[in-house]
Amino acid sequence: MIKIASIVEGDGEVAALPILLRRLASERAPYAAVNPLPPIRVRRDQFLRKDQEFRRQLLLAAAKSSDDGWILILLDADDDCPATRGREIYERAQQHIPHRRLSVVLANREFEAWFIAAAHSLQGVRGFSYPTNELIQAEIPRNAKGWMRERMQRKKYSEILDQPAFTARIDLQQAFDNSRSFRKLCKEWDAHVSTRT
Repeated sequence: MIKIASIVEGDGEVAALPILLRRLASERAPYAAVNPLPPIRVRRDQFLRKDQEFRRQLLLAAAKSSDDGWILILLDADDDCPATRGREIYERAQQHIPHRRLSVVLANREFEAWFIAAAHSLQGVRGFSYPTNELIQAEIPRNAKGWMRERMQRKKYSEILDQPAFTARIDLQQAFDNSRSFRKLCKEWDAHVSTRT
């Protein structure tokens, strides 16, 4: 059993990420025994800027995942380059937990960009509507939450309620095809889960 200890920055991801990890297990590694633990929620600025807080949360994740587990840090890139900033965080984190399997994935802009990447598969879900003939450019909108809100009939987007619901329904292949940062998540998944089964 591979324990997955994750570190996230939003309440929505606390509920949504375990759903996404279970779906990845089902579709990419159906024979893998994985246990996505409840994510550790951090305040991004404190986590990244305060060395003591950064180290404390990493050691907590290491204790939860145990020796044979996997630690996944999933944050929004916002205006940072996901590859560059992700590599910086990874190298810094490795100094504190060199003995653990570790991945850092930054969703390009926001977690919701992955919903935009799979927008055609979300038609009708929670009042969401997006023309199937429109081109998807998932990682361009700066405010992915706002982009989703504009296409929902009720004009309200709730991270806590909508993130888990959309995560349960997105077409993972569409997300993979239309989002480089989602492909990075899948690459890390394959390296730390699929290859170990």
